[in-house]
Amino acid sequence: MMRRGSFWVGLLVVLQLAVGWMGWTPPALALTEEQKLVSEVWRIVNRSYVDETFNHQNWWKVRLDALKERMDDRRQAYDTIEKMLARLDDPFTRLLRPEQYKTLQISTAGELTGVGLQIALDAQTKVLTVVAPIAGTPADVAGLLPGDRILNIDGIDTTRLSLDEAANRMRGPAGSHVVLRVEHQLDGRIDDIDLVRDRIALNPVYARLQTVGDSENIGYIRLSQFSANAAEEMKRAIEDLENQGAQAYILDLRSNPGGLLQAGIEIARMWLTDSTIVYTVNRQAILDSFEADGTALTNDPLAVLVDRGTASASEILAGALQDNGRATLIGDRTFGKGLIQSLFDLPDDSGLAVTVAKYETPNHRDINKLGIEPDIVIPQTPIPRDRLATPDDLPYQTAVELLTQTSVVARQL
Repeated sequence: MMRRGSFWVGLLVVLQLAVGWMGWTPPALALTEEQKLVSEVWRIVNRSYVDETFNHQNWWKVRLDALKERMDDRRQAYDTIEKMLARLDDPFTRLLRPEQYKTLQISTAGELTGVGLQIALDAQTKVLTVVAPIAGTPADVAGLLPGDRILNIDGIDTTRLSLDEAANRMRGPAGSHVVLRVEHQLDGRIDDIDLVRDRIALNPVYARLQTVGDSENIGYIRLSQFSANAAEEMKRAIEDLENQGAQAYILDLRSNPGGLLQAGIEIARMWLTDSTIVYTVNRQAILDSFEADGTALTNDPLAVLVDRGTASASEILAGALQDNGRATLIGDRTFGKGLIQSLFDLPDDSGLAVTVAKYETPNHRDINKLGIEPDIVIPQTPIPRDRLATPDDLPYQTAVELLTQTSVVARQL
């Protein structure tokens, strides 16, 4: 997500009644500061939300009902806003209270304090699930894996929490403790894990050159999220590997939950020469697109690793590379988040995330709640991060074999 005017893959409106009887117009009603904030949120959603039916709600009546709520302080105003937004039944359109908004801005800039988990909340079942741990963080070191379920946080049942409330409870000062009760996806075991929060530096790119056999040089790049520095780090990694003599590449997008749409577009352009990257569709069903611009850094063969934790901006990148025939996708079906949010600043330092568009892959596939099917399907059991890109990693080994064969054929031709 990005700040106002950009996307994630930020006035008061008073309803005036025109009364023509005897030429009399009633004075505008004065709103409290809390009511003004509710009206501002309502106006942004009214203008920007992707579904013009607002989940089949009478959105004008929703506003009137919200303004009747008791709001003696800012906390009650936030509660009213969250109740109003819940009518949309869209977990991605949400209020970000000032501390939450500040944390999100820090996270996308490349650092945060917490346990290092990317999480998702099923809107129907209210099950809080690990999308991916961030490499080297307390959650990663403790062995949490994609698909694990978080049942409670410090004794609080997570089915009672929103996604932001759950994330906020896991954040905190470096050195403080938080206890997660976790049901492990791998074997169904339930245990309590005591994590010590830490400051988390988000370097989103890990890269190395691997020599296969006597002469095959394969560049391995793992991208953990699309943060503000992701494109710059990816460019540096590709250029370094090219200088080291890389002949093919493996791009690992497993457990990458997404992030900034623009970072995804910029990284796609590093691999594509002259192609459509993604289409976006707004509430008027108007298509827009992002295109490659001839700035690809390499044309070497490419394999992309994906899994159930590959989501959002990662799926945009994977879909673009697959549909344009630029890469072979290997692994498990992806997460299936085909919605784009924009962030709006609110006047009290809180923020509002609003789903403003859907996206389609270059072949006009809508992958929301469906995901992307890899070219080579390898159902994967999650493995610890220190075993990725090793002989224990079957999707990775499959990619190495594929690229080695491709390189041999290319030299023969």
